[in-house]
Amino acid sequence: MPTLYLASTSPARKQILHDLGLQAIVLAPDVDEELAVAEMTEERTPEAIALHLARLKAESVLDPSLDGLVIGGDSVFHFEGQNYGKPLEPEIAKQRWQAMVGKHGTLFSGLWVIDHTGGTLVSAVGEVSHASVHFADSIDDHDIDAYVATREPLQVAGAFTLDARGGALIDRIEGDPHAVVGMSGASLRRLINSLGHRYSDLW
Repeated sequence: MPTLYLASTSPARKQILHDLGLQAIVLAPDVDEELAVAEMTEERTPEAIALHLARLKAESVLDPSLDGLVIGGDSVFHFEGQNYGKPLEPEIAKQRWQAMVGKHGTLFSGLWVIDHTGGTLVSAVGEVSHASVHFADSIDDHDIDAYVATREPLQVAGAFTLDARGGALIDRIEGDPHAVVGMSGASLRRLINSLGHRYSDLW
């Protein structure tokens, strides 16, 4: 059974793997996301950005000592024609929430899996999943300020979560809910199987 390595320090992605019955060694990727997007040569669609960053994160942790499957992930929120990553700053998160109340956008989740069996790159595959996120219309500035004050939305794409406080501010999801949290379980299964490994053997 190959060892799984998660090239992400996201608690949500680690929890998803745990919930799926998988265990992974967590490694911190070294990628300047803004620079990486600026240097993209292909069209900067949300799908392309999410997959590009997921690939770079997986590749950034590669080392001859790694023997197994390396998983990289990234998310991009597409809202009213703009692509949004992590807001980082409270004021930016507040502005985004004021714009999103009562509306909807699409969360794109890129996943890249590298077969690094034997400590060398054997092959790699990627996939993008997505879901439409509909925000409640009964949210006022007091609610937004309180949510931003928790700092929960600062480090997540689109400034919201589904699996924590932000879940109460979302009316419904259309599509892959795991994609909104940060990693599609269905995509992960397909990618691992396509690399010639049997996903269910990893449980």
